[in-house]
Parts: sequence; structure tokens; C-alpha cells
Amino acid sequence: MLALYLRDVKIAMRAGGSALTGLVFYLAVVAVIPFGIGPDLALLARIGPAIIWIGALLSTLIGLERLFKGDFEDGSLDLLLMSDRPLVAVVLSKCMAHWSVNVLPLVVLSPAMGLMLNMTPLAIGAAVLTLLAGSPAMTFIGATGAAIAVSLPRGGLLVPVLVLPLSIPVLIFGVGATYAAVTEPQPFLPPFLILVAITMILAVVGTAASALALRQGGE
Repeated sequence: MLALYLRDVKIAMRAGGSALTGLVFYLAVVAVIPFGIGPDLALLARIGPAIIWIGALLSTLIGLERLFKGDFEDGSLDLLLMSDRPLVAVVLSKCMAHWSVNVLPLVVLSPAMGLMLNMTPLAIGAAVLTLLAGSPAMTFIGATGAAIAVSLPRGGLLVPVLVLPLSIPVLIFGVGATYAAVTEPQPFLPPFLILVAITMILAVVGTAASALALRQGGE
């Protein structure tokens, strides 16, 4: 599984495109909103966590189509389906490789985006922590959509439609936990633990559903 993870990371880095496109899109979303809101720094600081999370969510959708598409096109997916390795473990490795290349850079870029939105250091730290905990959940949800659409001629158009509604709970608890960290009466730990629980549940349910969709599509 480590070899498969490293292989997917190398392919994604060599192919380029999707990771860089996601970063540019994330930067564009976060950078454009202050121009639309105006010079109200207090308002920017107040809605900054929501902007960062929405930008990360939309940027995560870019590149999901390629999660299994490349293996489907070159025949590697058939070999993975016929191998004696558990397909759930294969899907988990591919999801983590996709997250490392396409989503983790968004998390690393988030502090700079927080400074652009006039967020406090505490709010920036909370946003980064919640993104680290919640962004894998978006990848696992996206893997299910990518697995369903992998064999469809225009599946790339279907993946965001399937993934975006299912990602709303992750967005709600991610933004809620970030706001709770900077709002005194609201405790940070409950929404953050719920966010972690969602990620852990989707690591099981999402990979199993993706494996089942790939198996059904291969048949």
C-alpha cells in the first residue's frame, strides 16, 4: 500500500495540472471576495473562516475526476480489481495520495489567506487545524463520487454534483469549530470532535462505498 501511495503521488506530481489548478483557484476565490465586500476589515475577519473553508471545499472538487480515471484509462484499475489486495485498502491509499498532493497544499496556504482576510492568529490556527481534521473527509466523499462516475463518458460533470451536497456537514462543523475557537461562550472541542468523527466514519464508509462502486463498474 505504501508503494501504491508513492506511485500515485509521483504520477500526480509528474502530471501536474490539477494540484496547481486547485491552488490557483483557491487563491482566486479567497482573493476576489475582499474586493466584493469592500474595505470593512472587521467584516472580513468575521467571515474569514467561512471564506477559507468554502474556498478549500470548491478547490477540492478540482481534480477529483482524475482520482481513478487515469487508472481506468490505462488498464491499471483492472489489475487492481483482480489483485489479491483488499480493494478498500487500495482506495484508501489512493485517497491519501490525492489528499497529499491536491488538498494538503491548500491547508499549508491557508495561513497566508487568513492574513489576507485580516483574521486573528487564533482564528488562523483554528482554521488550519479544522482543515487538517476535516479536509480528508471531503476527499473520501469525493472518492465515492469519482468511483461512481469513473466509467461514464462525461463523469467529470457528475462528480461535483454528487460530492458537493454530501460535503455540507463537513463544512458546517469545520466553520462552526473555527468560529467557536474565537468566540468565548462557545466551546471549540465539541464541533471539532464531531468533525474528526465525521472524517473517521467517512474513512471507512467512503472507501467501502468507493470500492463497491469500482467493483460494480468493473463488472
